[in-house]
Amino acid sequence: MDDSTVDDSTVDAGENQTPVRFDTKIAVLLRDDLAGWQRLNVTAFLVSGIGTAHPEVMGEAYEDADGTRYLSEFRQPVLVFQGGKELLTAARSKALARELDVAVFTMDMFSTGHDAANRAAVRAVGGGDLDLVGIAVYGAKNAVDKAFKGAAMHH
Repeated sequence: MDDSTVDDSTVDAGENQTPVRFDTKIAVLLRDDLAGWQRLNVTAFLVSGIGTAHPEVMGEAYEDADGTRYLSEFRQPVLVFQGGKELLTAARSKALARELDVAVFTMDMFSTGHDAANRAAVRAVGGGDLDLVGIAVYGAKNAVDKAFKGAAMHH
């Protein structure tokens, strides 16, 4: 972990682990009227963009006691929130105004079958008119908190 993304906390690999506090945040905001499968699908799509745009958020690969290696994962928690359509539109605008990196998922993307069609669906609509069902943001913790003000933790 580099010093730009964690505070002064230390990590002990033993039983007495000290929590690490990150000065960045990965957060997802989902529309509250989605079906369960849609929430999971949208979340997976949205966070995939953060790992590719910000490789520093990725931890080391995992390995079990047998030596089997597994893919690396985010090194910090992903917080998932929910809110209404208007909240998503406002959060998108606030996140962009704060120069946070934003991933979007629109209602139209449920009817497409591949990546190029997803991009075309987003490209066809102006940003303020996107029928958002989810956004993911990454950036400074306080800026993410301000962008997501009013959103409730997903339950």
